[in-house]
This record gives sequence, C-alpha cells and structure tokens, in this order.
Amino acid sequence: MIKAILFDLDGTLLDTNELIYKSFFHMFKEVLDIELPKTEITRLYGKPLERSLEKYANNREELERMINEYRSYNADHHDEMCAPFEGVMELLQTLNSKGIKLGIVTSKRKAVAERGMMLGGILEYMDVIISPESTTKHKPEGEPAMKACEILGVEPKEAIMVGDSSYDLLCGKNAGCFTCGVEYTALDIKDLLDVKPTYMVKKPTDILELV
Repeated sequence: MIKAILFDLDGTLLDTNELIYKSFFHMFKEVLDIELPKTEITRLYGKPLERSLEKYANNREELERMINEYRSYNADHHDEMCAPFEGVMELLQTLNSKGIKLGIVTSKRKAVAERGMMLGGILEYMDVIISPESTTKHKPEGEPAMKACEILGVEPKEAIMVGDSSYDLLCGKNAGCFTCGVEYTALDIKDLLDVKPTYMVKKPTDILELV
C-alpha cells in the first residue's frame, strides 16, 4: 500500500525549465564565454549543480565561480519564471484529502526551494522537504529519499519517488522506493526510460491512478 509520494521539484511540480536553461546559458557565457546548444544544457538538468558543472571547470576556483554565477542569475529571475504545472494543485489537494503523506526531494537549496513552493502555493501540502543541506549523499544516491521516508515514518517500499530526470528515479530506486517518471520532462525521455521506472505518467493528475 502506498502511504507517501516523494516529488522532485523543478521540472516535476514547478515549471522552471526556462529559468534553469537561461541560468545555465548566462553562466556559461559570463564565466567561460561559451554558448552551449540547448540540447547539451538540458542534459545537465536534474543533477546536483556541482556534478553538472565540474567537467567544464579547469579548477576548483572556476567551478565555484560558475556555481555562484548560476545561483545569482537564478535567484534574480526566479520569481518571474516559476509556476506549478497544470494539474499540480489538483493532484496535491486530492492526495492530501486521501491522507497520503507528501514530500519534496530536491537538489535545490532549501531556501530557494521553499520560496518557489510558496510562490506556487504548494508549500502547505508538503510534510517534509529534503534538500542538499539535509543529507551527506545526494541524488542519484538513495540517501535523500530514504531520509524523507524516515521523517515521514514510512518504509521506502510504501513510497513512490516522482521525477523528471534519471537522477530522481535512481534516487528512489536506490532507496527501495517505487519510481515514476514524467513524460512532460524537458530532458530526453529515453534517459528516464533507461532507468526502467515502475511507472510513467503523461500529466501530474495521472499519479492519482497509482494510489
């Protein structure tokens, strides 16, 4: 029996795809003076920022500059480019009414994640928020999802991890959760299918059929 649903945030509940793309594009131009094609940039989505960028940096100092520039641009433009996907509010309200525990497992820093959820009106539905500050290991390791389950008081086998990237699904799988990929991802859907998620959904409200 499913007792909890764990969600990635960006690209899963909140449509921040254009914000993320522009943050990466700006950072690469500003710090490295390069313009990467959108297809390469979207492959960086869903991963911890340091892991996404380390292959482009020549040294640790440059990597730090890249991370700081990305975060600065993202924070400055966040509020104007952040809104729930269609159907997300209906999904969360219905799950809440059914007594399903809800959590966020994100690679986004907690303060910015909470800001986005507050803007989108979804913060009040979350029983737990796991961000990079919450655990030692991060996606795709299972620790973030396991930590969420521990706080919610459920077994991983009683939870579904929902996400738009392979890192989200691997996090859930490595924790022992069921997994659910979203077909409205901005990433190559093949990357999700390669992980062999338990479920795939076309839109947020399809998740209601899983519980």
